[in-house]
Amino acid sequence: MTFRTIQSILAGVPTMEGAGVRLQRIFGYHESPRLDPFLLLDHFGSSNPDDYLAGFPWHPHRGIETVTYVRSGSIEHGDSLGNTGVINSGDVQWMTAGSGIIHQEMPQRAAEPLQGFQLWVNLPRAQKMMPPRYNEITQRQIPTVAVADAVQVKVISGTLDGTPGPMQDLMVAIEYLDVEISGPSDWNHPITAGFNALAYVYEGEGLFDVAGSTLVQSSRCVHFSADGDAVQVKVLDGLCRFLLISGKPLQEPVAWRGPIVMNTHEELHTAFAEFHAGTFIKHKP
Repeated sequence: MTFRTIQSILAGVPTMEGAGVRLQRIFGYHESPRLDPFLLLDHFGSSNPDDYLAGFPWHPHRGIETVTYVRSGSIEHGDSLGNTGVINSGDVQWMTAGSGIIHQEMPQRAAEPLQGFQLWVNLPRAQKMMPPRYNEITQRQIPTVAVADAVQVKVISGTLDGTPGPMQDLMVAIEYLDVEISGPSDWNHPITAGFNALAYVYEGEGLFDVAGSTLVQSSRCVHFSADGDAVQVKVLDGLCRFLLISGKPLQEPVAWRGPIVMNTHEELHTAFAEFHAGTFIKHKP
């Protein structure tokens, strides 16, 4: 087993999105070329409802998948396919925009403060204009694997120790794990050859390099090198929680503006022209 090294560490940047939601942008437009197939990762949430209640009113997407994971709190969802509902603590919304979808995500007041993550995954050229689809995965559907007494892993997609995550039939091969390690302890995990791998620490701190010389703290994202077939994480003390995400790069051109990601600027122009003309939605409910 050869462990991957740290290629870079990304720090969250305070950002305002939607109608006035304060969040941390962990990576986005400028970092995405080297993180293929991942485009964007936002960490949202606050103990102050004024930071998020304005929400994300109706807006379009095309050419991507959005993966919204609510750690605590609740978000009301609605879309042009006719889907409505509330994503609660521990739930995941995996939405494939494909040829085009218009939706809204509106955080609600709840007993727990809001905390969660939204990941954007690029779609391959062949699936950019596929019919949109919506998957709502409840907390009960997500298995937790006890790798050891000190290591608990929620498997959202991919397979861990023979336990598959509930999100199947993916357009891009992706492993999405929510890992909790109580220190002192360490954990080794295989990464598929050729996959880009990221670890976003959202609570605590840990060592993510084999030499054990780089302590990665909360609100930092590790981008691992491409060499090696596994990652190693060591937690010296306390609790470390992080997302471990890996995926197969598409190695395709990216044309990106706002909520739409295509392969060419001509396709971008067409998408926005159709949106303004009212012909954006290609697949009706």
